[in-house]
Amino acid sequence: MTDPTESKAGERRRYASVLRPGLFAGQLIWVTGGGSGIGRCVAHELASLGATVVLSGRTAEKLERVAAEIAEDGGRAVTRAFDIRDEDAVKSHVAEVVAAHGAVHGLVNNAGGQFPAPLMAISKRGFEAVVANNLTGGFLMMRELFLQSMQAHGGAIVNMTADFRNGMPGMGHSGAARAGMANLTQTAAFEWAHAGVRVNAVAPGWIASSGMDSYGGLTKTLIPKLKNHVPLRRLGAEAEVSAAICFLLSPGAAFITGVTLAIDGGAPLGSPLFPSLDHDKSQPFGGFHRATTPDVLKGGA
Repeated sequence: MTDPTESKAGERRRYASVLRPGLFAGQLIWVTGGGSGIGRCVAHELASLGATVVLSGRTAEKLERVAAEIAEDGGRAVTRAFDIRDEDAVKSHVAEVVAAHGAVHGLVNNAGGQFPAPLMAISKRGFEAVVANNLTGGFLMMRELFLQSMQAHGGAIVNMTADFRNGMPGMGHSGAARAGMANLTQTAAFEWAHAGVRVNAVAPGWIASSGMDSYGGLTKTLIPKLKNHVPLRRLGAEAEVSAAICFLLSPGAAFITGVTLAIDGGAPLGSPLFPSLDHDKSQPFGGFHRATTPDVLKGGA
């Protein structure tokens, strides 16, 4: 089996970022949910651009695997395994990282999760769990990094929301939490501007990422058909989300704050009265040299 990190000439491949080499040299940037999917991709791109990446998540083995990939590619990452919903754990881990490594320059609030269900079938416990995953935990990370580092040193935060522009039927709990994160982003952008902290968010649509393989049942059967409902007629790539996140963290976005950037291929646009046309003109950006196709999309689906 061919090593995906090797080029045809046998030379080790690197992340093909559109941003300049060394952009984040000397910076410490925290990525929550960094053990898989979009978070893993973002961590790789940031490390390729010179950042030391703090990878956090609930599963130490996944984080260590990504940290080893980054080290193999010549970058640097440290890992922290904890649950962002645990306020005491967030406080202590942020304190330990700041004590060990100094100022944290950026936060990518990527961790989250949900399950498909109609509103009438969602229990109070299930609703609250999804809100805690996608909103409360992100708030705790923002607050503690602001209080313990960014308030004194400045920084940039990029929050993860989702494509909720027309509601999220079938995932109302996640849509409510993600919309809350978009609003929280605006509030934090205003309140923390005086400290030199910018706060933005990204709202990915249907992205070909490992998270797709976590779904079963009807949702699993629908995933290969999603591209037919996107004007660009394809799903997004993890690297296309990462590129936007890294830009928002960069000096090039120094006058951008309080914004939620949609990365959805235009999926919420149009109407059944004016259907989009089939084509093959849109080609994904394949910057992530270690990207893999989700199982649910293999086999020509």
